[in-house]
Amino acid sequence: MYVRTANSTDTQYADELCIWYEDSAKQRKTGIAKRDPSYIQKKMETENAIIAFDNDGLLAGFSYIETYEEEKFVVNSGLIVRPDMRDSGIGRKIKMAIFKLSRTKFPNAKIFSITTSLAVMKMNYNLGYKPVTFSEITQSDDFWKGCQGCKNYDILMENERKMCLCTGLVYDNLNDQFAQPKSKQIELELQSFRENITMNKYSSLLNFFTKKSKKKPKY
Repeated sequence: MYVRTANSTDTQYADELCIWYEDSAKQRKTGIAKRDPSYIQKKMETENAIIAFDNDGLLAGFSYIETYEEEKFVVNSGLIVRPDMRDSGIGRKIKMAIFKLSRTKFPNAKIFSITTSLAVMKMNYNLGYKPVTFSEITQSDDFWKGCQGCKNYDILMENERKMCLCTGLVYDNLNDQFAQPKSKQIELELQSFRENITMNKYSSLLNFFTKKSKKKPKY
């Protein structure tokens, strides 16, 4: 199994992924907004998505990101895993990869998610997300329009977008390791590299003199 950032060569999988989304909604009997293949393709072309494959090179999973309010908010959305791969751990790998991609590309944005999936909630919690009310996530109309394909959309609108069956979660630790400027990251990596070399040299010298001191003197 392996995961990577999606790109324009992956657009061939867009139709298949949209079928997965629809089938998942039917099986879980919960609302999942329908996705259009052209929308998924755009995520791939802009490299704002993570795609996963099994050991045979077959499509195994997917997730994408979107930004709102001039990149103030980022949403990790559309996490989907092929049914026979759901106990393989690939979902966690995709979640971690999309999280890192979001933090790397948009280090000043809060990452949020709304979901009915307990598995997604658990993964988000382990990453440091915290549950919030809908008032603490983006108020962009573009985001909420994406819920129109969900069967629970009427519930959302009846509550004036303040609550629904989904749970809102936010990651707002903007001072984590991903917030470091690239130059700072390189500097830290070089420092660690130098320290490792120094320790290795010290260890080698220590072993040399220890062995030498144990040798019996010749008379």
